[in-house]
Amino acid sequence: MRATRAPRAEGALLAVRVQPRAARAEVTGWQAGVLRLRVTAPPVEGEANRAVEALLARALGVAPSSVRVVRGARGRDKLVRIAGLGDADVRSRLG
Repeated sequence: MRATRAPRAEGALLAVRVQPRAARAEVTGWQAGVLRLRVTAPPVEGEANRAVEALLARALGVAPSSVRVVRGARGRDKLVRIAGLGDADVRSRLG
């Protein structure tokens, strides 16, 4: 899965791999084209997904409502849509 795809009118798509129940929430970097994240929330009843959305919103400097998990809600590998940003914007803001 590629980390980001071509910019769309509805926003960029970002492939992420999540480690739930981590000691701290952080963006750990890129590995094989996938953004790796750690969140403190457990993977129960969508808590980890909400934590992923909040962490990415803070890291990208966008409103939390602009970030949504669109695929992979029940797994570690997720596809996240960031509304209002293109591929280049996401890459530059995440390093």
